[in-house]
Amino acid sequence: MRFDVITLFDKMFEALTEQGISRRAYQNGLFELQFWNPRDFTFDRHQTVDDRPYGGGPGMVMMYQPLKDTFSALTQALAPQKPHVIYLSPQGEPLTQQKVESLMQHSQITLLCGRYEGIDERLLQTCVDEEICVGDFVVSGGELPAMMLMDAMIRLLPGALNHQQSAEQDSFSDGLLDCPHYTRPEIVDGMAVPKVLVEGHHAKINAWREQQKWVRTATRRPDLIKKLALTSEQRQRLDAWVKLAD
Repeated sequence: MRFDVITLFDKMFEALTEQGISRRAYQNGLFELQFWNPRDFTFDRHQTVDDRPYGGGPGMVMMYQPLKDTFSALTQALAPQKPHVIYLSPQGEPLTQQKVESLMQHSQITLLCGRYEGIDERLLQTCVDEEICVGDFVVSGGELPAMMLMDAMIRLLPGALNHQQSAEQDSFSDGLLDCPHYTRPEIVDGMAVPKVLVEGHHAKINAWREQQKWVRTATRRPDLIKKLALTSEQRQRLDAWVKLAD
């Protein structure tokens, strides 16, 4: 997997390459990371990449020319492969686990990180394949959303996790939230681990975990349940589980 990131602040991505699971994956060569700074494709001594918006208003807008020349250099470097370009944007498609999994079909992903008030719309129309939003909130630039997307994808790379089942059992992998987890000691501050988890009966443990996933999702994220086409029997069973949990 190769990531090409268009950003003014590449140092921010050291959080990925120098920490945790993504650091190990990077060092093991599971993904490649290249940065492209639009300032390297400017022609004035100030390396200007932004200008005032037409129509007035606060803030600045990233200019077409430096970004277009950045894309031209990137495309040439990747040839004959065509880059798949994602712009991290509040106007984009919401990022879900299913979306992350679908992006894994690409061997190369280009992430465009905006700054200021945004990017000249003409650049988006000519160079971007899709826009993705990580949530209904605003941050100072696209770097943090880009890292969130990258981390979600890196976790799915074969060999990135010590146990592949860790990714398969994560929240949202099957449209549901994850079940509760416990570790030693068995009793802490008067609170005990659920009895089923310490009895060693794997079938009962699996059934308990599955039930907990459904109950937790129904009580905390009912919007996810609505997306699932439940049969009347499944709905009745879920309602009974939720009632027992109350």
